[in-house]
Amino acid sequence: MPRHFLSVKTLMLISLLSLNLAACQSSDSEDSPQNAQQAAPKVDVVSLIPQTVTIKTELPARTVAFRQAEVRPQVNGIIENRLFEEGADVKSGQQLYQIDEAPFQAALQMAKAELASARANIQSTKARAERFKGLIDNKAISQQDYDDAQAAYLQAQAEVAVAQANIQTAEINLRYTKVNAPIDGRIGRSNITEGALVTAQQESPLTTITQIDPIYVDISQASKEVLRIRRQLLSGRIAEEDAAQVKLKLEDGSTFQHQGELQFSEVNVNESTGSLVMRAKFPNPEGLLLPGMYVKTVINEGTMPDAILVPHKAVMFSREGTASVMLVNDENIVEQRPIEVRQSIDHNWLVSDGLSGGEKVVVEGLQKIAVDSAVEIEIDTENSLQQAEE
Repeated sequence: MPRHFLSVKTLMLISLLSLNLAACQSSDSEDSPQNAQQAAPKVDVVSLIPQTVTIKTELPARTVAFRQAEVRPQVNGIIENRLFEEGADVKSGQQLYQIDEAPFQAALQMAKAELASARANIQSTKARAERFKGLIDNKAISQQDYDDAQAAYLQAQAEVAVAQANIQTAEINLRYTKVNAPIDGRIGRSNITEGALVTAQQESPLTTITQIDPIYVDISQASKEVLRIRRQLLSGRIAEEDAAQVKLKLEDGSTFQHQGELQFSEVNVNESTGSLVMRAKFPNPEGLLLPGMYVKTVINEGTMPDAILVPHKAVMFSREGTASVMLVNDENIVEQRPIEVRQSIDHNWLVSDGLSGGEKVVVEGLQKIAVDSAVEIEIDTENSLQQAEE
């Protein structure tokens, strides 16, 4: 009997504990997150502001000498002296070589002697012609004799003129024995040495002079890009205020300290490459740029008013290469918007289509949101021009 009584009491205690435990579990179940309304995820956005930006394009290019002159002899002869240091700067008119001038001095002396002979001859023929003129009036000589005297006088005058021309030629050839620099610039190596025989206007140059200050930079740009820029200029989307300014990046990544200007562009498209060549001129007083160097040019195409910039981290690209962003509308609902990007400007994409000023683009918290979901904006900043330049 007592045993039975104890068993009943134990069972009652167990029942009471079970009821209390069930009540606690029920209370915990009512307070669980599954039944409570979940809080909206927090995101950071930028409010887009239309702004004026400078459109720049980076293109590969090659440096080209401003002037280049191949020095060749203009008379035949033996090189006696080389009068310059290879690799030095030379001035226009500076003597570079001396060709043996003895044959040309002799030719000049001979031409002068021929002139003296011609002048002596002209005196006798002139006197004879004058005497014959008086005799022909008296019928003392025949007309033929008079005509011959006059012809001899005229021939003597022509011989004087020929002798004078021969002297000029001999003087010119004598001057050509001094081979001078035709332009200012930096001279290269000498292709001949003293004692070498050279000929007038020979195929191989004696040396080459290159002018590198200023220096040209030839830029290749795709014809479709030129067409796009021209269309935007015509439509007024780009202003051509400072479009001629060009900056240069060197092979080591540094920026060339001097700024250049566009000189001209080709009018014909290269059929094999589909590109146009533009030429810019840069000052090069230090001689840092040398012909043939590979460089990159940063061309200022102009300014675009009311441009839309979006931070890089806000733009998503599909496998096909299409770009899109996540927007937060006025009801704080997420929308996905396809866009077209034109180029990168510092840490931003320049958007050509798909967005307008005042819209809010998600930049932080993209992994926590989905299309048509509600969000809470935690930080809202403006994507200003100052941020784009930082």
